[in-house]
Amino acid sequence: MMIFWLKTMGIGCVSLLFLFFGIDNLVNAYSLKDPHMFVVYFFSSNLMILISLSGLFVSLFRIFTFIKNKRIKPL
Repeated sequence: MMIFWLKTMGIGCVSLLFLFFGIDNLVNAYSLKDPHMFVVYFFSSNLMILISLSGLFVSLFRIFTFIKNKRIKPL
């Protein structure tokens, strides 16, 4: 049971960290002068945000289904 919580919270925390890093990259991409570098930073930061949001949603859905199933099945 402890491994479930550690793994779920680890995925959630790492996803949250990369989400903030991706948003920071997206904001900083607008200060670039070279159009090629802007496109590279823009799409890489959007991919980073998309992957980290999916990891965050997986963690939230796993916790939600665990709590929901825990209430249905009393011990």
